[in-house]
Amino acid sequence: MFSWVGGAVAQESATAFGAAGVKPNIVFVLADDLAWSDLACYGHPWHETPHLNSLAQDGIGFTDGYAPAPICSASRASILTGKSPARLRFEFVTKNKVGRQSIEPRQSLQAPPYTLNLPLEETTLGELLGSAGYSTAFFGKWHVNAHYQRYLGWSPAYGPKRQGFVTAEEDFGSHPYSYGKRKPALVSTKGEIPEDRLTKRAVEFIKLPHHRPYFLMLSHFYVHTPVETPCMWLIAKYQKKIPPETPNRNKRLKYAAFVETLDHQVGILLKGLKEAGMEKRTLVVFTSDNGGHPEYAANGPMRGSKWNLYEGGIRVPFLVRWPGTIAKGETCRVPVCGYDLFPTFAELAGNPIDPKTAGLDGRSLVPLFGNPQQRFDRFLYWHFPYYHPEGKKFGSSLPRIGLNDFKVSQTRPVSALRSGNYKLLHFYEDDRVELYNLEADRSESLDLAAAAQKSAAKLKKELQRYLKEVKARIPGGVIVRE
Repeated sequence: MFSWVGGAVAQESATAFGAAGVKPNIVFVLADDLAWSDLACYGHPWHETPHLNSLAQDGIGFTDGYAPAPICSASRASILTGKSPARLRFEFVTKNKVGRQSIEPRQSLQAPPYTLNLPLEETTLGELLGSAGYSTAFFGKWHVNAHYQRYLGWSPAYGPKRQGFVTAEEDFGSHPYSYGKRKPALVSTKGEIPEDRLTKRAVEFIKLPHHRPYFLMLSHFYVHTPVETPCMWLIAKYQKKIPPETPNRNKRLKYAAFVETLDHQVGILLKGLKEAGMEKRTLVVFTSDNGGHPEYAANGPMRGSKWNLYEGGIRVPFLVRWPGTIAKGETCRVPVCGYDLFPTFAELAGNPIDPKTAGLDGRSLVPLFGNPQQRFDRFLYWHFPYYHPEGKKFGSSLPRIGLNDFKVSQTRPVSALRSGNYKLLHFYEDDRVELYNLEADRSESLDLAAAAQKSAAKLKKELQRYLKEVKARIPGGVIVRE
């Protein structure tokens, strides 16, 4: 269990990692729509997540880990490349055809055209680590190409095998996406969870006779909707744990079972590493592509949810473990982001990258592995120049983004920046800004923009400078000015 008590941080210090030329295996597990507050180690009152808790206990748990975007495709493209969605011009979810968002009466700006595919000229984690001598494998959800032949189908032109992953197998695993017209048999036996083919294939890859280090990316479909489970024993267990007065209780019963199912699959993967004798030679990283779905996850104390740039949409679990090499049982309060993994893995693979000269937004987290309490001053940026939900659904959603309201709310074109404990949001329709002190106000309930106008103006200027530098696509043709 993490301790959330704040404390002083030391000055940044040099790290010895990589000096000896040791290249660890890297296992990267990416969850889908898992909220920051969904795990027991992040304080959830009833979700049981012992295997993910063990990653925090045996490694480092980041309290302020972020996804690069509040939506799937943009976040995944950013994680794969080390570049922000603004720099990539890949800020939304991919579609099956080129087009634009339609403008509804409640919308005043035109969003940029959809980006359908992660360009082949971008260097991905697979290509980065493959060039460093790693065997590379990808299993699960790709979602950075236009849907090919079916929903989420991998494109032969833009899929993982064209982006550096030598081993890549397409499968929905045990997620309800795989059900089709044939739902699985109900499971009543306590402790029994149906086999997940993605996890099985990942473990099989781990147990191969590797003669060089490997990079495995296991991209789960859990806990994305549809939230269904055949495990009646899990539903029965959470019926006893979740109080009767809990809002949205019926959906959250299934969701609790879903979260525990994801944790179970992570446990099987970790067991496979141990059986292969690979634990001490392997860095394991776990995070999520964005915040939790508003109809299922209680994102509180974070405001908002998936699809918006309040904390509930972008703050996510972020766990790392490398037994015997990095700190154990440590809590790191430094703000980090999914796009930091690219330079982090590059350094561990023996090819450190200067983010500025490489045009990256990420920063290597390796120094934090040796000293999680050191200073790590930097800006984090987000850019979402779209409306959500799309079309007529926009009008039926909640106009205000609240806290645990369990309904989709209206996200309007917005960019955001975090500097230290402060976070600024800039809304494009009316040029309005909001400013929050996240250390004192994680729920983003007290807007300080009026009381701290100079600070807000300074941060807005930095945000605009960055967006201009990366040639960000601005909704409605608004010009970014310094």
